[in-house]
Amino acid sequence: MKSLCILLVALSVISCQNQGKVDINKAKQASIDSMKVEINRQKVIDSMRTEMANLREEKRTESQKVVVVHQQADGTATTTTTKKKGWSNTAKGAVIGAGVGAVTGAVISKKKGEGAIIGGLAGAAVGTGTGAIIDGSKKKKE
Repeated sequence: MKSLCILLVALSVISCQNQGKVDINKAKQASIDSMKVEINRQKVIDSMRTEMANLREEKRTESQKVVVVHQQADGTATTTTTKKKGWSNTAKGAVIGAGVGAVTGAVISKKKGEGAIIGGLAGAAVGTGTGAIIDGSKKKKE
């Protein structure tokens, strides 16, 4: 009887130790998974910052003027100043909306890639609509 009790106690101790190792491994894996999600989220944020910097640069160069000089047959020269055409508000809205939607979808969804795609598409649609409204109101003012 004593040996049976000792055997049961020994088995209990061994099984508890194994369970502790399994719990530790699960906790380690959960921590690694959490870090991977955070790294992916940071990559998306960094790419959005890059895109926003590119949009700002394009907007800055958009306002520059182009001067074209035409040489006439009689020796006189004429100059034409034209403003460079930039992105429409509709295009800007689509790009910004797609980026914000992709980031939001990736952060919220359990399936990160699928969430980013769906969020990007929804954001692009909303951004396009908003930009079109802004373009329309600018045309009415002119």
